[in-house]
Amino acid sequence: MGSIVLGPARLRQLATARSAEWILTNGRGGFAMCSAANILTRRYHGLLVAAVKPPIDRWVLLAKLDPSVIINGQSIDLATNDYPAIVHPTGHQYLESFTVSPIPTWRFRLDGGVLIEQSVWMVPQADTVFTQFRLLEGQSDLPFEVRPLCTSRFMHELLERGDLGDPKLDAGRSGFTLRWNGRPALFLDSNAAFAALPDWYYQFVLTAEDARGQDDRQDLFMPGPIRTTLKRGDTTGLVIAASTNTVSWSDWQIQRERAIRHRGAAPLPEAVDDSLAQALSRATDAFIVDRGDKKTVIAGYPWFGDWGRDTFISLPGLCLVTGRHETARQIVDTFCDFVDSGLIPNRFPDVGEKPEYNTVDASLWFVHAIDRYVAYSGDWDFVEERLFDVIATILDAHEAGTRHRIKVDRDGLLAAGEPGVQLTWMDAKFKDWVVTPRTGKPVEINALWFNALRIAAAFANRLGRKSKADHWTELADRAAASFNARFWNAADGCCYDVVDCDHIAGTSDASIRPNQLFAASLTHPVLDRSHWPSMVRVCQTKLLTPIGMRTLDPAHPDYKPLYAGDMRQRDGAYHQGTVWPWLIGSFITAFVRAGGSTPAVRTQARTLLEGIEVHLAEAGLESVSEVAEAQPPHRPDGCPWQAWSVAEPLRALVEDVLGIQPDPAPRAESSPRRTIERTRASTT
Repeated sequence: MGSIVLGPARLRQLATARSAEWILTNGRGGFAMCSAANILTRRYHGLLVAAVKPPIDRWVLLAKLDPSVIINGQSIDLATNDYPAIVHPTGHQYLESFTVSPIPTWRFRLDGGVLIEQSVWMVPQADTVFTQFRLLEGQSDLPFEVRPLCTSRFMHELLERGDLGDPKLDAGRSGFTLRWNGRPALFLDSNAAFAALPDWYYQFVLTAEDARGQDDRQDLFMPGPIRTTLKRGDTTGLVIAASTNTVSWSDWQIQRERAIRHRGAAPLPEAVDDSLAQALSRATDAFIVDRGDKKTVIAGYPWFGDWGRDTFISLPGLCLVTGRHETARQIVDTFCDFVDSGLIPNRFPDVGEKPEYNTVDASLWFVHAIDRYVAYSGDWDFVEERLFDVIATILDAHEAGTRHRIKVDRDGLLAAGEPGVQLTWMDAKFKDWVVTPRTGKPVEINALWFNALRIAAAFANRLGRKSKADHWTELADRAAASFNARFWNAADGCCYDVVDCDHIAGTSDASIRPNQLFAASLTHPVLDRSHWPSMVRVCQTKLLTPIGMRTLDPAHPDYKPLYAGDMRQRDGAYHQGTVWPWLIGSFITAFVRAGGSTPAVRTQARTLLEGIEVHLAEAGLESVSEVAEAQPPHRPDGCPWQAWSVAEPLRALVEDVLGIQPDPAPRAESSPRRTIERTRASTT
């Protein structure tokens, strides 16, 4: 599929102009982001959101640029802003088109045949953004003005003038520097004339924040206008550069070409001839960022940082099927440094506190991702020198018992949970209310536990650690026997979601949720193969939607069809029916496996991803949202750009639908860190 282009029918209607959003990322956690019509609707919207301490501690410095043009003596505003009880100005009514790639580009059509183009690009590995305005059609010369709207605030905060105070403005002929007391500075340069006329614009209303029941007002500082005359046919036009460091507009061409090359990369094997796979592949790059001299994964834009669980669920789709094996190695190595009591961090906080370890599954996803990394890279030296001991530490801690009552029970199954904490991926919590605690022995946790034991035993065998291999094999066999005896719900033809609920022996939760899919979709499936078709059929009938999997059967009394309202209402619906696109990856894998991986089954599986393809033009343009509402038309919500929502459909599409798998040969002979040739499964 080509670049997404929005036309006037969508751009000139405020509801749709606000709902579609674009983003540019720089590989260090910083970004530029706004709605399609450049109306500020979120606290996170900004033309320059800089990662002061990459990849986190992000600050909004330049909120937007408001342009205007003079035609026949009349000033026409091309900007659009929401204020209390009024939208002013209404420049969106002049929008003719918005094109997302290769860089975000808007075209404004005005009277007299005037056509003005605006484009934006971000410099890779720098907190620097360029904006260009050009006159493409119409009269030869047009007086043009741009008003920069600035702030300096932590991106989660909203501030008014009284909170910020006035900055120190150092004005130059073509730009300025803003320095705020104790806050990051903004540097701006242009090829036009800057006039220091400082002013404040008050009470911008952020409609997306209002819909979420959050604070929704901010004030922005306008240091003065940038003025020039646009000339028809001038390929440079007006160029404005903004940065956290001294910046010059003059290298705009080089930086534009760099940005286009960077955004255009779709690192997939030549055998992949699928428009959705190519589109998802291009979307993966936004999430891979620097953490020191290594790499990590931003779980979602705009408000997530790097989360352990999200990182390792996403890693195969982000890095392995796309050929970024060295990046995957760095990400794995990064988290090895943070293993504590057998756990990897659930998340790294935004403002530098200690990592949080409130997760039972992140470490098990970590082991799974290591196995997939080795399958793709053949990097057995890394396993022997670094990873095996880390894996052993993790499994030994789980067996002996670690934080939050995470411990292997006598039946070989893994139990976890205590009051007041949320340990699985279904982790919604509002104040002291843990919405879905799932305390006891959750189904996906034990699927992951069995998978990790099989992986570790295979690694131990290869490295000659026989006693470890024998122990983990015996424990895996015991876990599998207990799993199939305890989790299969014959009455419903699927798996229980939790057994030994709240650590009470013999109890079970029969809620039909998508967590059971991992019992058939992981590298080492724990569920007996004879149950796969029934389990997949139940999940397809009750949970599957065009954009992902519902988190709860609609027949359940706790089912919530809508994801809306304030944060308590949203958290209450988060895993009680709300659709999660990332889960369609495990469903596709289980669906193909249960159907025998025949060409007909793979073809049918591809049709189940068509809703994801449509969704790429709905919310976070050219990417996949965090969640969607459970009832049709499945309105998207949450983070507009979510790493695992991109990664898991891509992984399943490449590996299961297209049948492109890593060559298993490296498991038989060591070939450290070499790229593995992939084989395409026959489709005839």
